[in-house]
Amino acid sequence: MAANKSFTIVEYFGGDDGYRCGYCKNEKGNFSHGMWSHTMTVQDYQDLIDRGWRRSGKYVYKPIMNKTCCPQYTIRCHALKFQPSKSHKKSLKKMNKFISNGELPTGQDDEARPQEPSKVCHAEVKCAAITDIQKEVAECPTVTEVQKEAADAAPTGPETTKKDLMSAPDGRTTATSTKAVMGADPSRPPCRKAKELRKERRLQKEQMRQKADGVSSIVSSTPPTPTHASQPKTLEDFIDESLPDKSSHCLEVRLVRANPPSPQFKASFDASYQVYKLYQMAIHKDPPDKPSESQFRRFLCDSPLEAEYSPDGPEVGYGSFHQQYWLDGRLVAVGVIDILPTCVSSVYLYYHPDSASLSLGSYSALREIAFTRQLQKQSPKLCFYYLGFYIHSCPKMRYKGQYRPSDLLCPETYAWVAIERCILQLENSRYARFNQDPDAGDARALKDVGRAMVLYRRAVMPYAAYSRKRKGSSDETEVQQFAGLLGQDCAERILLYRA
Repeated sequence: MAANKSFTIVEYFGGDDGYRCGYCKNEKGNFSHGMWSHTMTVQDYQDLIDRGWRRSGKYVYKPIMNKTCCPQYTIRCHALKFQPSKSHKKSLKKMNKFISNGELPTGQDDEARPQEPSKVCHAEVKCAAITDIQKEVAECPTVTEVQKEAADAAPTGPETTKKDLMSAPDGRTTATSTKAVMGADPSRPPCRKAKELRKERRLQKEQMRQKADGVSSIVSSTPPTPTHASQPKTLEDFIDESLPDKSSHCLEVRLVRANPPSPQFKASFDASYQVYKLYQMAIHKDPPDKPSESQFRRFLCDSPLEAEYSPDGPEVGYGSFHQQYWLDGRLVAVGVIDILPTCVSSVYLYYHPDSASLSLGSYSALREIAFTRQLQKQSPKLCFYYLGFYIHSCPKMRYKGQYRPSDLLCPETYAWVAIERCILQLENSRYARFNQDPDAGDARALKDVGRAMVLYRRAVMPYAAYSRKRKGSSDETEVQQFAGLLGQDCAERILLYRA
């Protein structure tokens, strides 16, 4: 095969046969197109995920949205505009409390941990039949997009209880004492409504704040610190919350390149595999012999994305990475991510079962959003965080919609639409075209299959030239379908391998 790494080289498998759905358990209801990628540029993969494709190892697949039983919509979050919800803040505070004073939640994790069915890689393209591979995809529950829990905070007690509580001067919460009341005291001023008192206190505080602001602007050139009301705490504020000098624990987040594997990745491979194995046994109930090292390497370490660097890109470069979470020098979780030209794409998250109560799924997603914001300072166009697929027909998979503002990808026009508008349609139908313009179409639709690129006998050529060389070739329908899924732009860059 050609060794020119500036090309993307793939083998297409089609998508005619249905297989078992991991969401609704339909035995033959899951349909998707698939291809094996020998190598892929980060720009090609960026364009592919913006047309509904996703990777699992080197296997790249695209659900057939109007045919599959549980449509999977690509979802992205606007990382720069993201504000943590109440549930997200709870996850961040939980981790900070644990690091600070060792306070660990008791019992099971109180946040949802939805598990997604996997899309596994084709083991060996040349020696495995398509039907056998699709069977493997259906049966192996090991790889999927990132699994992030984001449940709402647990409900508090009855409202009457909250009304009976007040904040004491020392910061603790105590119950108010009650006294028997015999009647109005004529020596005291008439009673006023609580609403009026609260309004008056707010006005007094505002006047005091404005007065203080006026003084500080005279005696100091430093602008006054914004109030909580006008400037809510950012995601970074919660993550970087100051900790005591002598914290109970130490959390370190390390980014290591997975492909090609960096020295740090190689050094931590065994520890990473052991965490993955324990995770699969505890969460997916796999037998001890099923989460094999080769399986782990193929699904979560191998990647078609080569390392790429650009003058206007992030310092770490583009490609596939593992973001490792080390607690007191021990690996407890790994987030598999891809850094692409306009986004950080989350692939998978696995963690040590002993740390389940720390809500590492939700915590790692928030850290990845913060990481995206950090990269954007180095590369302005890298501003989105992709969470994989949003499956509205599966209630356990709706948690991704809580990372807002976010968009879903229209399956027909490949335009991004705000999730709030999409959900209204998905409440009525599993499959929906989100673009409301009836005249809108696929702006990058295939116009000329003859310009689709082919790799034939180590030579790169357009399909028109290939078909002339292979007189009587019967694969035009397949090539037309494949190139149509890519769109004209990608079809003119991505090489379809023909034996």
